[in-house]
Amino acid sequence: MPKDTPVTLAVIIGAHGVTGEVRLKVFAEDLKPYKSFNNGTLTLKSLRHGSNGEIARIAEVNDRNAAEALRGTELTVPRSALPPLEEGEYYHADLLGLPAVSTTGEGLGRIVAIDDFGAGDVIEIERPDGKRFMVPMNPDAVPEWDEERMIVSAAFVSA
Repeated sequence: MPKDTPVTLAVIIGAHGVTGEVRLKVFAEDLKPYKSFNNGTLTLKSLRHGSNGEIARIAEVNDRNAAEALRGTELTVPRSALPPLEEGEYYHADLLGLPAVSTTGEGLGRIVAIDDFGAGDVIEIERPDGKRFMVPMNPDAVPEWDEERMIVSAAFVSA
């Protein structure tokens, strides 16, 4: 993924109160290191935990109407702003769209989703015919991946 590609860290899901705070659905472990979103158009002033998610104050939002108008807005940062990864780690944004190939060399399709049902990430691959299948993101099922492709063990490939 190019280093300037926007990566979504949160989405505004509604207003909170009357002073312009917004409720967020957060996809990152921690939003606090980031102060500027959406190419500098939104500035995070404060962040706190609320009873139904994170509550943020955005400098450019001063009342409930402005907060409501932002419902559905994704908060993005450039890929280059994310912390470096350790060996074996990945960002979902880097895997989405990658071609998947089996260990036998068969083209399988593209990665279209990454889910976590509680036991670790599951990769969803869409075949060229539109059919989808899932594989666990572990070394047995996915022995190798890089920025060009993901290799999936043939034993985990469904017909």
